[in-house]
Amino acid sequence: QVQLVESGGRLVQAGDSLRLSCAASGLIFSSVTMGWFRQAPGKEREFVATISRRGDATDHQDSVKGRFTISRDNAKSTMYLQMNSLKPEDTGVYYCAAVRTSYNIVVRTPASYDYWGQGTQVTVSS
Repeated sequence: QVQLVESGGRLVQAGDSLRLSCAASGLIFSSVTMGWFRQAPGKEREFVATISRRGDATDHQDSVKGRFTISRDNAKSTMYLQMNSLKPEDTGVYYCAAVRTSYNIVVRTPASYDYWGQGTQVTVSS
């Protein structure tokens, strides 16, 4: 049974930093592309960042480039999202997701993902 468990979300002030973690189990972590998505109240779930199986290819949404960094540790079956210079518009529930891929690629489309975590709340106050 595949499980993805997010952690690290909390209430912070604008300008602060947070690091989210996503611990995976029940799958061969090095065989999946991983992604972070977020959903703000009243809005659709949106892509934040994605990382390839080996961790040597990444892609970030334009609004977070230069502030957020996705990474992974395949030995620990864990993915991370380092978030710096947080803004109130970064508020939302952050989800990690995994998709089995045959190649070392990044995947931006939520519908492509096979597995999802339950989410962790990030709230940025102004």
